[in-house]
Amino acid sequence: MDTFEKVSDIISRRFELSETKITDDTTWEEIGADSIDLVDLISELEDEFEISIPDDSIEDLKTVGDVVNLIDEM
Repeated sequence: MDTFEKVSDIISRRFELSETKITDDTTWEEIGADSIDLVDLISELEDEFEISIPDDSIEDLKTVGDVVNLIDEM
């Protein structure tokens, strides 16, 4: 399972969405995530991928693809 598949699986479970509705260009607004949801999601992704995402990077994450790219770069 690649990074996008893992991230979209986590998002689909957390926000009760079909994975087919999640693309690289999907925004947090389209998902229905507010800032608290995003912080919780980032925490779950950090645990899943065993990484630490700097707080100052979170505000730059506007789409699912942004998250995937950041994780792949770490």
